[in-house]
Amino acid sequence: MEVTAIKDFEARLARFPRLGLARLPTPLEPLERLTQALGGPRLWVKREDMTGNGFGGNKLRKLDVLLQEALRQGADTLVSGGVVQSNSQRQVAAAAAKLGLDCHLAVYHGRLSPPTPEYERSGNALLNRLFGATLHDVPWTGDRNAAIEALCAELQAQGRRPYLVPYGASNALGAVAYAATALEIAVQAGELGFHPAAIVHCSGSAATQAGLVVGARACLPQTRIVGIDIDAEPERVRADVLRYAEGAAELLQTPFSEADVEVVAGHAGPAYGVPHEATIEAIKLAGRLEALVLDPVYSGKGLAGLIALVRAGRWRRDDDVVFLHTGGSPALFAYQSALDI
Repeated sequence: MEVTAIKDFEARLARFPRLGLARLPTPLEPLERLTQALGGPRLWVKREDMTGNGFGGNKLRKLDVLLQEALRQGADTLVSGGVVQSNSQRQVAAAAAKLGLDCHLAVYHGRLSPPTPEYERSGNALLNRLFGATLHDVPWTGDRNAAIEALCAELQAQGRRPYLVPYGASNALGAVAYAATALEIAVQAGELGFHPAAIVHCSGSAATQAGLVVGARACLPQTRIVGIDIDAEPERVRADVLRYAEGAAELLQTPFSEADVEVVAGHAGPAYGVPHEATIEAIKLAGRLEALVLDPVYSGKGLAGLIALVRAGRWRRDDDVVFLHTGGSPALFAYQSALDI
């Protein structure tokens, strides 16, 4: 039955071709030393930090499908946005450079106060400039896409042919693209001889979790998708996951249930973009035990949530749990003086 389900889902995903920007499939690797340190369950890591272009990350998988549409439309400019250390912005800028497109980014200021002196110029901010993006400083209003849409309209009025990449590359089509990750995990786990009890990841702009939920329903029906809220906005995150998952399920013509969506609160620290003690502990454990580089905004908080769930006894010792490493390592350098390393 699983083989039939996988083949069927492969055929549905094939209707949404990729550009080939992302290096896929990404590895699925055991975390033996972290498993031993925590006393089980058996932990694995899906290396979405290794998608390739521009330091990789989970957004590149979404852009691989979204930007197919941009080229079909004859776009000459990619337009997106995010906070200063946005991983998504960096991946959009890298994709634009690779495709020979201009890139304009609405850089939000005010969502968080700069946590370190190096925050404004290092990490992803440095890479955005290296990749040739034009940066537009805008105030944070809480509306994630308003400034991106305004910038897109401004460029269009100037005679450009912009393509809008939403905040976090998150929409229904982005979720469709990310559903392929669940398919990859199903195939790889089968080859490695295990069935994951859960896939745990950080959840913020929501299309990553939406894609995993839709994909797991098709390929891994016994696997729970557990999103760790890193925005300190669990209700908003869950609402967006539901919206994008419903859209992706409709595009793929696959079933979806609201009961499949789990967003775990309480691990975001004091606010978005602000690391707390559990985040720093997770970053240090991943580095010292597994040579994994996590960032303090997304993947570090995701692992902190996973560690807390393990310590609370969420899974049995003989369960297999996959941690999805969404990438973001360049942001670590923008937080160096806040990490006590």
